[in-house]
Amino acid sequence: MTARPSTRTGKLLFTLLSRLHLYIGLFIGPFILIAALSGIAYLLSPPLEEWLYHDTLYGVTEGEPHPMAAQIAAAQRYLDDPLLPSAVRPAPALGDTTRLMYSDPSLGPSEHRAIFVDPITLQVAGDTTVYGTSGILPLRTAIDHFHRQWLMGDIGRLYSELAASWLWLAALGGVVLWAWRQRTLKTLSGAQAIRRRHATLGLILALGLLFFSATGLTWSKWAGGNIAELRHVWGWGTPSVSTALIDSDNQAHDEHAEHRGHTSSVSALMAITPNDFDRALKAARAAGLSANRLQLSPPMSENQAWRVAEIDRRWPTQVDQVALHPRTMAVIDQTDFDTFPLAAKFTRWGIDLHMGVLFGLVNQAVLALIAAGLVTLIGWGYVMAWRRLRTVNGQRFPTVTEPWLMLPLTAKISVLFVVIALGVALPVLGVSLAVFIVIDALRWFSLADT
Repeated sequence: MTARPSTRTGKLLFTLLSRLHLYIGLFIGPFILIAALSGIAYLLSPPLEEWLYHDTLYGVTEGEPHPMAAQIAAAQRYLDDPLLPSAVRPAPALGDTTRLMYSDPSLGPSEHRAIFVDPITLQVAGDTTVYGTSGILPLRTAIDHFHRQWLMGDIGRLYSELAASWLWLAALGGVVLWAWRQRTLKTLSGAQAIRRRHATLGLILALGLLFFSATGLTWSKWAGGNIAELRHVWGWGTPSVSTALIDSDNQAHDEHAEHRGHTSSVSALMAITPNDFDRALKAARAAGLSANRLQLSPPMSENQAWRVAEIDRRWPTQVDQVALHPRTMAVIDQTDFDTFPLAAKFTRWGIDLHMGVLFGLVNQAVLALIAAGLVTLIGWGYVMAWRRLRTVNGQRFPTVTEPWLMLPLTAKISVLFVVIALGVALPVLGVSLAVFIVIDALRWFSLADT
């Protein structure tokens, strides 16, 4: 194990890290706490959602399911509109309902109006809004939005990015401090024992906290953009089928010419019939898509193909896709998860693990326990800070600026290089750290004058 630093530079770096760890807990702790509590709520919500929307998600279990065309016709009668769905998720098992998803300009990004049809009775079981690729229902959508953005849109996303940007630094810093202080921690007892428990629990949870931070950053606005660019440069992107058709001049049409979420080509949809959904499903099965959970997405323009994708992200993961020619239903492109680069697989598994999807109930329980441990860590941290505040006898909390100024030039340059690199990679961390440095320096100047 690493011993407590004996050199002057080592002691100064130790002091710098210790004070930074303290202030991360004090000022970033509330944001991390909210993220942890809302994350627990999200992880525990699936059973509640199953109960609350049971009649929407499940139908009768006896009888012969009707073809997709008949189910779409049932939805058209309910809507009193011949509009075709922009995506369909056939009932994955006997007793489940089929989900027909419609684009609606009045809804938010990644939201669809979903009509749930019993494939046996052809009765409409539900009509509600679903969100994201996982298709969560309104209860979990509200919890998810609060967890990621405080229900405040893009501005609110800064809170979760702030928490994720600092969490890994707090976790690693805690591990280093534990290694340096382990001999001292063993001797603590009584009221001081809370410091030992805080350090020990932080060490136990360190890997989980690093995982939360790393996967959480992939959804963030600024750091997430940097991560996406890095994945693209390194070839770690997740493969996806191309639905662009090739015309007689061998020119590929842009498959993103129209925004799939909110617009559609009238001429293209007029050429599609409800029977085509059955044809696409049959062709996808013949092409090897064997997962029970599928999503069929018809072309949104005359120069697009069908996209049929497996959407079962549990273990073992089934996320293969095929692109089908709209007239012949021949496969024009296909992706197989087994052939994905290892980095792309880890990205897929990491995201699904963070969401509690990969291993189901066990996954959700483990993540909830880690998040609960994080809540406990923050609580103990504030108890220690309060006790420290009561024992300083009127003196102010120490500054980070003081040990920084005492470092030798080479150490200062090294620390500054690391700080700048982190600020560029994690912009929200960089901006918040700059604000803290200014405030801390002003505090140091005021202390120096007294």
